[in-house]
Amino acid sequence: MSRKAVGVAADSQSRNVKRVRRIEGQVRGIQRMIGDERYCAEILTQISSVHEALRGVSRELMRSHLKHCATGAIRSGGKEADGMYDELVDLMYTHSR
Repeated sequence: MSRKAVGVAADSQSRNVKRVRRIEGQVRGIQRMIGDERYCAEILTQISSVHEALRGVSRELMRSHLKHCATGAIRSGGKEADGMYDELVDLMYTHSR
């Protein structure tokens, strides 16, 4: 099932796209480091940086989802609200690992 985000601010979307592009560059850098046989601890430090950057994007996306998509669904009540509660619980479980 393919759905679109509801009411996401253009500046938020733009920030997330820029962040993901920066992360993409970091991952390519890690690939080069591995190919160049760089010191493992340096590579692991860069991997940790990528993890933190992805967590930042994830936080922003979760905030946006709660503010725009979830709020509307929950306010509407009924099956739509129940489905959103299930989705939010699944998201929290999946992303808390």
